[in-house]
Amino acid sequence: MLTRNRLMTLTGLLLALVAVWLKVPLASSQGLTIAVTGINGPLPVTELDSELWRQATAVEVPLSAQIIARPILPQTNIHAVTVRGLHNGDELALLVEWADTTRNESTLRPEDFRDGVAIQFPLAEGLPFFCMGQQGGNVNIWHWKADWQADIVAQRTLRDAFPNMYVDYYPFTEEGGDVLLAAYTDVAYLPAVAAQNLMAAPDHATPVENLIAGGFSALTGLPAERQIVQGHGEWHDGVWRVIFARTLRTDQPEDVALAPEQVYSVAFAAWDGANEERNGAKSTSQWVSLQLLPPAASSGQMDPSSVGQGGERLPLWAWLVMLVTLALMVWAAVHYANLGKRGQAA
Repeated sequence: MLTRNRLMTLTGLLLALVAVWLKVPLASSQGLTIAVTGINGPLPVTELDSELWRQATAVEVPLSAQIIARPILPQTNIHAVTVRGLHNGDELALLVEWADTTRNESTLRPEDFRDGVAIQFPLAEGLPFFCMGQQGGNVNIWHWKADWQADIVAQRTLRDAFPNMYVDYYPFTEEGGDVLLAAYTDVAYLPAVAAQNLMAAPDHATPVENLIAGGFSALTGLPAERQIVQGHGEWHDGVWRVIFARTLRTDQPEDVALAPEQVYSVAFAAWDGANEERNGAKSTSQWVSLQLLPPAASSGQMDPSSVGQGGERLPLWAWLVMLVTLALMVWAAVHYANLGKRGQAA
């Protein structure tokens, strides 16, 4: 006789067989997925208020304090970032937003620290450590810096922070003009500039630094000609909004290569300068997924019928088979339950 326990076991086996037959994942550790909407035409790489951003789904990514490597700051101020994504088949643009009550965009004084946000992609197969990668597991990092953004917009100098400063006359300064600016014309006296250290560069073409890392203390900025990530950020009413933009394809192994209709892993980090956050004192996320949707399927929402690898949609006949199978199992459960009641009554 088919007992209730045997019926439940049979039902479970049938469901498992249907799921395997239809290639439905029985478990998933993917977690959050940022669906990058595909559009036609140019991307809003500097337009924060573009209507195109409304087509993209906003995903909130939680952050927590980095407490593995020094400097450690147990209490960081940024607990989440909101991310939207757009692509047109050739370029990718990501809009990252987060709450910050203060705007910190100057590092002219030694006591100042900047606001910032970074995006990280793994360069090797598998997932390296989400904080800066690891040996044998390099990551590509795009780091937007609020002070670089302010320098591009306002071209500030030390005189803005110290209006009463005095500069001695040195043999390498040019006579006449602004002695403060003239003191920095000869790179022979500025080894960091001569070595093309981006941190010492007098100006920047983009507020985003393109870097690679293979673990803590391995962060390395790519040469100036490899700074291919563009960006634009603004602070308004206690919220930073920052756009990252880059071509999808690249021929450099240190730059992550992207393609439409694929799924990638990505992680985020953020710094609040008012809380003296810098370097490893930051908020970080775990790895989350980033999926570049095809334009035809891009509606600003992930398709709920999309399952399996790469968001492949189940065909209509598969859903019909599943519904018929479930209906038969429900009928069998009711039928055998009635037979059991009749047997007990007899």
